Amino acid sequence: MTIQPLGKNIQNTFSPPVMEARRWLEKAVFPADRPLLNLSQAAPVDPPPLSLREAMAGHVFEDDSHLYGPVLGLPALRAEIAAQWSDIYGGDIHAEDVAITSGCNQAFCAAISAVASAGDAVILPTPWYFNHKMWLDMAGIEARLLPCGDGMVPDPAAAEALLDDKVKAIILVTPNNPTGAEYPDGVLHGFARLARKHKLALIIDETYRDFHSMDGPPHTLFSDPDWRNEIIHLYSFSKVYHLTGHRVGAMVTSPERLAQAEKFLDSVAICPNPLGQKAALFGLHNLTKFVSDERLEILRRKEIVEDGFKALPGWKLLQSGAYFAFVEHPFDLPSDIVAQRLVAEQSLLILPGTMFGPTKANGGDGSAEKQLRIAFANADSDGLATLFARLRAFTP
Repeated sequence: MTIQPLGKNIQNTFSPPVMEARRWLEKAVFPADRPLLNLSQAAPVDPPPLSLREAMAGHVFEDDSHLYGPVLGLPALRAEIAAQWSDIYGGDIHAEDVAITSGCNQAFCAAISAVASAGDAVILPTPWYFNHKMWLDMAGIEARLLPCGDGMVPDPAAAEALLDDKVKAIILVTPNNPTGAEYPDGVLHGFARLARKHKLALIIDETYRDFHSMDGPPHTLFSDPDWRNEIIHLYSFSKVYHLTGHRVGAMVTSPERLAQAEKFLDSVAICPNPLGQKAALFGLHNLTKFVSDERLEILRRKEIVEDGFKALPGWKLLQSGAYFAFVEHPFDLPSDIVAQRLVAEQSLLILPGTMFGPTKANGGDGSAEKQLRIAFANADSDGLATLFARLRAFTP
């Protein structure tokens, strides 16, 4: 059956990669002695800590947990983010600079809607986070691709060479999804100077900030008193408090931009989930040690992964950090085929580089066909040992 009409932009947008990968599982048979090891999605599988679940259960009995709230979020949560972020980054952030969103993906969509229109362009480093690319395609906004260099870090000078009057924003993700790369403070300041010079927005997605390997602030951009000119910071409570299903994110930028983003947010979800917001506020007040312990465990797993690839012949670890290892496989096959055969032959689900960058058929340089993303954070020590045993045994 042919159904009409269908929107051109939505038809031309690729399908959700995680859902596509899950469909591979429908055809697979997993032997009892080789159960599925799923390292495809960057989301914690454990529930929130007990104290948080108990607090959320209590909030269910509050009448205002079931009502519409302010479009830009609960004032108490906005104020707490402003205070804690000012301390973390050494900057001056006010409650009116903060909006709460239904997850960080919605924060990104709202930010783009506030600064760019159909026919405009934005700078998007590759490998990209696929939901960013999907939204740009749906919105009719050109993703002007900026290949990352050594260490999977983008270069501000290379970005400047891509600029013209169509470009309205630069998008960065640090620690990066899919590569795990942590962008140095100097690189971020280089992009901020570039954005200011050309009057662009600098959108920085810091979903995985809490798993950064540095002990100090991830960057010092907020220490500039004029940061509101170009900075749009995005954040997620999903990973840090295991609240993925409750969809709580944040956007920090100028009140003027938030007034425009509010139009988008009101039209899409009206307000963020009150229960999820109260959970995030509880976490900010009470779960500092939990977050610290989670970070140390992720960093420990990162070390195991780095050591594992050093001992794995033919494979190359391109970068690792936060939840991810981004690797180059040694086979004369494209990464989407490698990924599907790993499911069938090794009961291992990871995502191919073709989901994070252009293929050769679409103007790419062939690197996407050699790359794979492994969301290692969801595997304990035994799971990581299984990962490397299965990669070692895989001989297509």
